[in-house]
Amino acid sequence: MKCFKLHAFVPFSSSASALQNCNGISEGVVPQELKTFIEENLPASSDVLLCISDRKLAESLKAPEIGLPETISFSSESILHEVYRALRFYFPKYIKEFSHFDESKAQIGLGHSYSRAKVKFNIYRNDNMIIQSINLLDQLDKDVNNFCMRVKEWFSYHFPELSKIVPDNPTFVKVVGLIRTRAGATEENLDALEALTNSQVASDIIESAKSSVGFDITDDDAENLATFTEKINALIERRRLTQEYLAKKLAGVAPNLSTMIGDRVSARLIAHAGSLTNLAKFPASTIQILGAEKALFRALRSRGATPKYGLIYHSPFIARAARENKGKISRFLAAKCAIASRIDCFSEVLCDIYGRHLKQQIEDRLNYFETGTTPPTNAEAMARAIAELILLPLM
Repeated sequence: MKCFKLHAFVPFSSSASALQNCNGISEGVVPQELKTFIEENLPASSDVLLCISDRKLAESLKAPEIGLPETISFSSESILHEVYRALRFYFPKYIKEFSHFDESKAQIGLGHSYSRAKVKFNIYRNDNMIIQSINLLDQLDKDVNNFCMRVKEWFSYHFPELSKIVPDNPTFVKVVGLIRTRAGATEENLDALEALTNSQVASDIIESAKSSVGFDITDDDAENLATFTEKINALIERRRLTQEYLAKKLAGVAPNLSTMIGDRVSARLIAHAGSLTNLAKFPASTIQILGAEKALFRALRSRGATPKYGLIYHSPFIARAARENKGKISRFLAAKCAIASRIDCFSEVLCDIYGRHLKQQIEDRLNYFETGTTPPTNAEAMARAIAELILLPLM
């Protein structure tokens, strides 16, 4: 039995028009072509039930400003999904001049264009670049540390005294790359060693090399080690450039948050939340323990004490607070992070004015814990920030 009858059909005028309509419908916006099609093909004199698969579009069509006749009622019930499935399956039979190959080709083209538009829209927020950058920085930190320790262990067989004279890993690698063997620690390289360290350390390196207890290495060993140090130095430089790139991205995406708690902590919060928008939606209590979920659930299972902080523990404010005040300052810091992230996410004009004033509030609260001096209220701090923001275009 034939259940459906084609009443009207209007193709899109072009692929660009199809993409525009598709983007509008996905955002709940009623395209003008759809409104015109409904007005021309639905009788206004009798009651009509208009079934729509997209619930958001159905709500938009009900709006009075759309201007559709009041006799039209709308339905987006899930029970109608089988009807939509049957319509999509038998659609080529209703349009005789439209082959299945043409339909498939048009759908693939529109799907690619729609996906490309969505991906571009998401990338323009730039928080994806922040997430990838902080993940890369964390990986570079681990790799550089592991490789430096490998060089230190390797070279200590030949010159064991050097690791005590130069404890800093990146500097140790640069010194090894310069002298190559302990025989290279001579007066000829004194100026270069002083440039990497200081005059006292450079003199100690040269003196220790004369009486080192390490065994000799071959030229092949020295060459292999020198090549390895070059690669590590390149990784260290890449880490520095990535840090600068991250700071520049945060200045354009989350200037208030990064100004308040620093680049790395703010980037880790955004990465852990998934996006700046997700972070802005979190309450302060969630931001406070963000990154400590395992400890939280373990405490809930064992009915023990819940963690006081997660990723914000790496903020310098937590380290500066006394032990008995760490929980208080972590709650205060999480509340300010929530404010800063919402300002960054939803403000039309991005600047770091609020971030500087929020940071000063945290400094005042730390001072209050230490000296008892009453800090300014939040209303006073925000009033000063707004006054500075008003003067911003005149600068």
